[in-house]
Amino acid sequence: MKVRYSYLPQQFGNCDDLWVSLKKFVETGDFTLGKPLKEFEEKFAELIGTKYAVGVNSGTDAIKLSLVANGIQPGDEVITAANTFVATVGAICEIGAVPVFVDCDDTFCMDTFKVEEVITEKTKAIVPVHFSGYMTDMRKLIPISEKYDLVVVEDACQSILGSIEGKKAGTWASTGAFSLHPLKNLNVWSDGGIIVTSNDELNNQLRLLRNHGLENRNTVSIMGFNSRLDTLQAVVGNWLIPKTEEIASQRIANAKRYDVGLSNIDQIRIPPRLEEYRIVYHLYMVFAEERDRLLAFLKDNAIEAKIHYPIPIYRQKALKYLNYKAGDFPVTDSHADNLISFPCDQHLENEQIDFVIEKVKEFYS
Repeated sequence: MKVRYSYLPQQFGNCDDLWVSLKKFVETGDFTLGKPLKEFEEKFAELIGTKYAVGVNSGTDAIKLSLVANGIQPGDEVITAANTFVATVGAICEIGAVPVFVDCDDTFCMDTFKVEEVITEKTKAIVPVHFSGYMTDMRKLIPISEKYDLVVVEDACQSILGSIEGKKAGTWASTGAFSLHPLKNLNVWSDGGIIVTSNDELNNQLRLLRNHGLENRNTVSIMGFNSRLDTLQAVVGNWLIPKTEEIASQRIANAKRYDVGLSNIDQIRIPPRLEEYRIVYHLYMVFAEERDRLLAFLKDNAIEAKIHYPIPIYRQKALKYLNYKAGDFPVTDSHADNLISFPCDQHLENEQIDFVIEKVKEFYS
């Protein structure tokens, strides 16, 4: 049996109605900031529970434009997680700001108890990363941001429809940034991103920033970016968005099946499953002894397991100038050495999940 990681051929393998919609769209020539994009933004805002959603060309730009719209300037310090994907940090660096890292905890998200330790006079913003489908504990982070008058931009790229006590990712701060990358839970056929907010002024600023700062064809009111979400991708988004809740629910069910099957293996440790959290499992990750040998064994048995991420971002060559060193963030380092990701998408069969569990048991036996 093969257990693949990418589910895209299955997700878009039976979409004749989508092709019909795309053909009709192409005939309109409405390619830039077109009607389907407006429809997708309205549907996305309704899905998340905000007043506005603004489509941009990537999740990275969703973070970047949010920071710019909130007044973050070159040289400002922006706190984020030491275990995040490069895109979070890239968005900060693109605008000339300085990333400042905080270690994570076993939910894979920023340890909020460590945030105040790194706040300085230069700190202007915090970008909590809702990593893997978990969420940073915003109940603790928001009071810290208010105490020090700091902007918060939620990197919710991996946690669409995740929530804490029923309040969804992306709705806790001034803006929430989402990715529509092909491997996200709500995806399109290329890069794409979307920003949510309920602030009228930020909504207006973000719409200017994504489209060169143009008020109209001939009036440039601010210097902005070329960061529109392609209307063609919005057609794909409109086709998939009604299925988003079903996708999240199936991933949650798959994760529960994994948890039950793996929980009696001594060499596997399941991360904390917090009762008040809705975890949506963009990634299903567990802690594994002899992780690298297990990974090789699974691949030999046609199971496409992954590691997210073997070299933490704070130790990457590109950020050497920040003068961090190995060991500065011990939990992040431990995760890099011990975490393994198993396929968990909505198209997996129970038999495939059980096969993964069986092979993990076989390895350790």
